[in-house]
Amino acid sequence: MKTLLKAMAAALILAATAHAGEKVNVSGASGIALNGYDPVAFFTEKKAVHGNPSISAKHEGATYLFASEADKKAFVAHPEKYVPQFGGYCAYGVAVGAVFPVDIETWQVRDGKLYLNLNPEILKEFNKDFAGNIAKAGENWPKVIAE
Repeated sequence: MKTLLKAMAAALILAATAHAGEKVNVSGASGIALNGYDPVAFFTEKKAVHGNPSISAKHEGATYLFASEADKKAFVAHPEKYVPQFGGYCAYGVAVGAVFPVDIETWQVRDGKLYLNLNPEILKEFNKDFAGNIAKAGENWPKVIAE
């Protein structure tokens, strides 16, 4: 429990990089979502794959990068299928009413949706009650994003 509290305290400090009020978690002024990783690859390759800056598409004010034109085409046809939940912010953070940055290594696709979390410890905590945390995050998301 102490470790979890330390991780959450660190998250609050790091949260300065994640700005509430932005619907999509992007990298600074570049506006690049998912730290430049291809959102489609999480589903098709089942791993985090760096996108190519010359293959990109915009969605909800963010720029997504893709490893291939085929991935870009799939995304443009159905972006809602591939964008990370809760704007790419830490899903557990949203469940507790906060905006935390993410570690791309915490990605998971469950029930056809992409989720990210702050770090591996927070991911474990999130997964202890996946359904409950998703429900809480869903309730909190409109309020969190508006702040």
